[in-house]
Amino acid sequence: MSPRGHYGFERRRKADIQKAKQEAKRQRKTERAESGAVGPEMGEAPDTGAQPGVWEWFSPSRGRTVSVPAGTRPEPAAPDDWTLLTDVEPEAPPE
Repeated sequence: MSPRGHYGFERRRKADIQKAKQEAKRQRKTERAESGAVGPEMGEAPDTGAQPGVWEWFSPSRGRTVSVPAGTRPEPAAPDDWTLLTDVEPEAPPE
């Protein structure tokens, strides 16, 4: 059997650390409120869509996405289960 150790001391130490963290959090919050600042900003979201003139295709069996020039399909090797991810404007009928 191993000795019990100082369980009560460890519990008090963890409680003191938690109190210190909470106090630091309250301090930061009041400093932000006094200065009128808000939390960290996320910044501008990057554009994650396909570039102009490129179509993105997804193959579930391969588990990957490929980019090809607009108006073309990826290689037709089996299995041919490519799904177009890019939003494409429907072609206007000739007048």
